[in-house]
Amino acid sequence: MPHSSAVPPGSCDANESLESLVDALVGYHRLPQAAAMDGDPTRPLAEMAREELAAIRGGLLDEEECLRLDQLGEWLEQDLVRLKPLLEERRERLVTSWALAHPDSRLCHEGRTLLANAIGRDLGAPGSELPADPASDLAALLVGLEARGESALTRLALDRYLRLSGDYPQARLLSLFGTCHALSGARRSLQRRPAAGQDPEHPARLAESMAECRHFLALAERIAEFRFPPLVIAVGVSGSGKSRFTSGLVSRLGAIRVCSDAERRRLHDLPQEKAYPQAPAVPPAVDIFSEAATERTYHQLASYAGILLDAGIPACVDAACLKRWQRDLLRQQAEARGLPCLVVSFEADEATLRRRIEKRARRQDVEVADSLVLLDHQLAELEPFGDEERLHLLHLDTTADNAAETLVDLIEEHVKLV
Repeated sequence: MPHSSAVPPGSCDANESLESLVDALVGYHRLPQAAAMDGDPTRPLAEMAREELAAIRGGLLDEEECLRLDQLGEWLEQDLVRLKPLLEERRERLVTSWALAHPDSRLCHEGRTLLANAIGRDLGAPGSELPADPASDLAALLVGLEARGESALTRLALDRYLRLSGDYPQARLLSLFGTCHALSGARRSLQRRPAAGQDPEHPARLAESMAECRHFLALAERIAEFRFPPLVIAVGVSGSGKSRFTSGLVSRLGAIRVCSDAERRRLHDLPQEKAYPQAPAVPPAVDIFSEAATERTYHQLASYAGILLDAGIPACVDAACLKRWQRDLLRQQAEARGLPCLVVSFEADEATLRRRIEKRARRQDVEVADSLVLLDHQLAELEPFGDEERLHLLHLDTTADNAAETLVDLIEEHVKLV
């Protein structure tokens, strides 16, 4: 069933920035879509993979490359089996691709057009017209950006999409769909090869298309390769710089954030807002900062962090983490999986904390006094780190001139992220 009618008129010709594209993509994936597909949910993907692999194999001459292609095919088969239960659970989420509904859109960045149909989806790929999990669209965007060497934008897109959508389970499907989209890129590169004798620049263009094909195949292998991602637990009171510094970890290290502000509001069906102090302008019907609400929030943070780690994606939990039980709950997500964990305490002297909070409150037009009361409460509630926590603990003085670089260096040193 076509879905372009569900999109506001005139939106198909828009040039999208990355931020506006991700926002629109999240909204599009929330629209009522096609009915759940009958039968085996892995069948369309399996058929797509077989066709792409066969088309690529026909254009490869190197025996070693053919062997690597076979290994990718085996990995896809195994991953389809492993992820079949999750695909079954997500049948109701199937959507017709954004690219079909917005074929004339473009993704633009710094005056350059990066991707056609905004997410770079290959509309000629086998099964591209069929409804699929939203992970397919997101994976197409990530592959398109990564193939163009835009790793920082890739990470920002993933971080923003997951935070706005709350669909963290989708992360487990990204390697599967991403590998398939990378194979589509390799096949498309081979199709652009010029015919011998019809082009005076045939050798050069042939080498160019083969190099592009190999580039996409190498990208498919990187996507399929499981890494051992770390968990970073950010600890700090309001004004400590925790959120500001952890946002830098997204583009620089690829750590995807799970934020307590966003999840606390999502659990209570409240709009995703960035307002301080941490309370809505109009009090909701329930106390979203009650002890029970806080416990639900931290269990949600732990669940999403675990999902990211299972997907091979570095996770960074951005929450105050005032209580030891909260930090223990989060840390156990990494320890249970045998993965590295780092607890980063974001610190500043009290005068700096108050100055930052006053400045932020005035900028956001909220009561300064209320914000300072929240700070006093958090400082009183912050429990000291235990002996076991200190094994994973790093202290960061966020007033230092080189604090951002120090944070990255410390993480790289302790968890060997690069």
